[in-house]
Amino acid sequence: MTDNFRGALLMLGSMAFFTLNDSCTKLLADSLPLSQVITLRGILTSLATALIAWRLGAFAVRLSARDRNLIVLRTAAEAGTAYFFITALFNMPLANVTAVLQSTPLIVTLAAALFLGEPVGWRRLGAILVGFVGVLLILRPGPEGFTIYSAYTLAAVGLVTVRDLATRKLSHEVPSMLVSFVTATGVTLAFAVAGAVQADWVAVDARSGALILAAAVAVLVAYLCSVAAIRCGEISFVSPFRYSGLLFALLLGLVIFGHWPEWPTLAGAAIVVSSGLFMLYRERTLGLPPTAPVKTPRS
Repeated sequence: MTDNFRGALLMLGSMAFFTLNDSCTKLLADSLPLSQVITLRGILTSLATALIAWRLGAFAVRLSARDRNLIVLRTAAEAGTAYFFITALFNMPLANVTAVLQSTPLIVTLAAALFLGEPVGWRRLGAILVGFVGVLLILRPGPEGFTIYSAYTLAAVGLVTVRDLATRKLSHEVPSMLVSFVTATGVTLAFAVAGAVQADWVAVDARSGALILAAAVAVLVAYLCSVAAIRCGEISFVSPFRYSGLLFALLLGLVIFGHWPEWPTLAGAAIVVSSGLFMLYRERTLGLPPTAPVKTPRS
């Protein structure tokens, strides 16, 4: 088994566990308020990432003021992403929300060109525009197809873009596990405060507790697999396998929730994924850095 093959398997595992986390979170929509779900899951995730960061010596690194500010910006963007993404997830089919998120690499590339001055040729710009057409097919703007939760998915993509741009600007010396711990803890505290103000927490029964635990374990395993995948294989070979998350979302959406997208959503998802794969091909051909590195645990 080659390193690239192992990396591909790890990336497939990462996407499967990320989608499992999303499914467990969506199953909590009818029993717990949003702030409580994120807070309880975040406590477990924060404790786990703290342990891993401590074992790796991440807490010994001293951060510059610039890096601290970027981490604060990143954490704020992640908190906003959590709100918009999970609210949309509570109210839309899993595959639809996942399909829109597949456009994130396209948005990040465009934003990097506009705000960071990174070069984008006409071929990649064309792929971005085609990808936007795919997003429109998924969301279907109009009185029947587009809802407030469709707008929430777009807001989540926008905030993920801010998060990724802040991540790009971090110094190479900043440990990824330290960033993950600060982000997870910051998001957890933000929603704990929001939940305390709203005072709408409810008792957690056995089902809800099991789902929260499963979601926390799934997102932690997914992150560890994604990090191992990038360290194990070539980024240009491993990165395309992140689009397998859409296949897992289609499968779990059908099996768990009985949802199967209509043909415009499937066509739009295919366009978005094809555009992303073309971008990865161009990056590999030109020797450019990847536009969408594997991220820390998503909301």
